[in-house]
Amino acid sequence: MGALEPVEERENSEKDGEERAEEEKEKREDEEHKDLEKGEEGFEEQVGRGTPQPQGDFHVSMLQRLNPSNPLRVAIPGVTRATTPSPAQPRSTSTPTPQQTITTLNSTAYTNRISLFLFLLHAVLAVGLVCFLIFKGIQGLLEPGQVQRKERKLLKYFLPQVEAASLLSITLAFAWQKAVRTWPKFMIHFILWSTFLMSLSAGILLICFQMPSTDGVGVCFILFAIGNGLYACWVTHRIKFCSKIFIKSLEPASKFPDLNQPTYWMLGVGFMWMSLWILAVMGASNFHFPPLIIIVLVLSLAWTAEVMRNVANLTVSRVIALYYLRGMQCNTKFCFQRALSRNLGSACLGSTFVPAIEALRIVARGLNLLEGEDEFMFSCAHCCLHIMESIFRYGNGWAYVQIAAYGKGFVKASQDTWELFEKRGKEMEAIVDSDITSAICFLAGVCSGSMCTIVVAAWTFSVHEGFTATLSLLAFFVGYLMARIAMALPHACVSCYYVCYAENPDNRLFDKTIPDRLNLIKSGRDVVVPTPRVPRHLPA
Repeated sequence: MGALEPVEERENSEKDGEERAEEEKEKREDEEHKDLEKGEEGFEEQVGRGTPQPQGDFHVSMLQRLNPSNPLRVAIPGVTRATTPSPAQPRSTSTPTPQQTITTLNSTAYTNRISLFLFLLHAVLAVGLVCFLIFKGIQGLLEPGQVQRKERKLLKYFLPQVEAASLLSITLAFAWQKAVRTWPKFMIHFILWSTFLMSLSAGILLICFQMPSTDGVGVCFILFAIGNGLYACWVTHRIKFCSKIFIKSLEPASKFPDLNQPTYWMLGVGFMWMSLWILAVMGASNFHFPPLIIIVLVLSLAWTAEVMRNVANLTVSRVIALYYLRGMQCNTKFCFQRALSRNLGSACLGSTFVPAIEALRIVARGLNLLEGEDEFMFSCAHCCLHIMESIFRYGNGWAYVQIAAYGKGFVKASQDTWELFEKRGKEMEAIVDSDITSAICFLAGVCSGSMCTIVVAAWTFSVHEGFTATLSLLAFFVGYLMARIAMALPHACVSCYYVCYAENPDNRLFDKTIPDRLNLIKSGRDVVVPTPRVPRHLPA
């Protein structure tokens, strides 16, 4: 700046010309000389620091250091300048693509809390009732009189047979699970026809005792055996595909050596609880309204055993589902803890409704086959089928896979699972709807219960005829429940295979079993008989 001031003053002095005195010119020249000396000294100091250059080269270096982002702005080192805004860029008119949300696999919310509360309340009441009835039974043994004689008779002729049925049932339960995992193809045929033979044998044995009570129970067994035989003939064409699914779905189980431990824990807890429950049944005879109390105990045990089965189902479903969906090998222990805590409410709710839904499916199939031309039968079938169609969307056994994997509630998981099947087409829906895995697991329980009935009925008739019918039913009930808990593992594996395939059919872990089946159905070379959802014909 000192170098520019003399130039401006010189131009002003030329304009004034002769009006200015000579003395002022000399004085200004002296000041200009002094200013130039100061400017050179300051410039030399800056050059000595290495920042600027001589004036002639300074402008050139400034032009060479243009800012690359804004050519109109010169970047001067050591000087802080305000940033010049860049020219406004035209706005993009394209809308941003919404990102797909990924459902979390680590939900910490408790599902179906009302059902969880009701089950826990029921468990507390059931434990209290069982303990009270056991106390009444012990009290009856200690007090002399008629009650003592009755309790001793029950202890001698009632308790050994039921405990034997419990031991036999848990032995058969372990055998079912091991056999199904080892020989899945053979076991499907074996379960179908051994159930027919065992139930028929139990019915004939009870009728041979020639007592009114045993005759009634025996007729029920024979009628079931006839229905079971007809069903086995009806599903013959489905067995081959079911065997393939069983074999393929059980393959991941070999990668988790401890996968069957939750089932074993549930079987052990179930066995101990049934042993106490049997003592409570004996104690109920020494209290008011014994038939009513025994019915309450039976319903409580049925719900508890079903919840145990579904806890094992949820544990296995989470391990296998995460293996299919994410390729993860989860810790079975953590999955078991999750099923016992966060997902227990869904297990309780599903345990209440799924058995009723399965029973409704059987009734609907029977009515659809028998409706004929009768208007009343048609009306019943029409009503039942529409109810069944609605219920299947809000509650089905396939929901446990999404409950275990994503932590959804039972109703939400049922809806989402069935929507997955519907998105894959009518053929996929028909394949899933006609799956016989649930029937195989159910028949395994019936077969186990029939075996227990044969052993207990023969034993009881030889020692005390009066208890034969009661103990036969009790043995069947215990054997059925224990086998159902054991079959939770293969059932969960098959369910995961179907549901995970519907969610991601391109997964490399799935082979061509289901696609080949779908192609056969589409081409008309294979026929699937689904669960009827609409009446076969309309009335004239």
